[in-house]
Amino acid sequence: MADYTFFTVPMSRGQIARWALHEAGADYEHVLVDWASRPPELAAANPMNKVPTLIHHAPEGDRVITECAAICAYLADVHPEADLLPHDAEKADYYRWLFFAAGPLEQAVVSRAMGWEVPEGKSGMAGFGTYERAIAVMDGFLAGRDWVCGARFTMADVYVGSQVDWGLNFGSIPPLPSFAAYAERIRTRAGYQSAKAIDRELIKAARAGEG
Repeated sequence: MADYTFFTVPMSRGQIARWALHEAGADYEHVLVDWASRPPELAAANPMNKVPTLIHHAPEGDRVITECAAICAYLADVHPEADLLPHDAEKADYYRWLFFAAGPLEQAVVSRAMGWEVPEGKSGMAGFGTYERAIAVMDGFLAGRDWVCGARFTMADVYVGSQVDWGLNFGSIPPLPSFAAYAERIRTRAGYQSAKAIDRELIKAARAGEG
């Protein structure tokens, strides 16, 4: 048995978790989920019945990890040999921007995609304020550095990078120079390329089957 069982759908946030698994050098097997008939093992592990869901078959027993940012943080922590954890001086940026991307940035992007408008005068009640403000904050941060923690790639870049990469590909974030340059850097990662290659082939096979 592999160290991890990974429930996923290729065209989903599961791509974030797969990239994180590859960066960590983790031994995993994936279970592809059919939305029409989700396996009972998935619902048992994650009552939200969604992907990605990761089960770590640790020596002392199975551990379930859900939510992409948590999966990224967990894998970095459990696989210190991959050197994806922040050094002491990097911890503030690492945790701040990992969870900014998982919170305000994703909320802003999803709200815009859904057509949800924050009522006038209520932006202080929304975790992201406004779409424009969240994008401007992320842009301002990335404009001055190569990676979230400065000159060194960490697991925070898997999550932040996924949000930027996905947003550029699907037009949910604007193609600002800072975002475009950051996306180009993350796309050179061997872990990114190997993980994306798997999902691209799975998506291609699924589409061929539909035809």
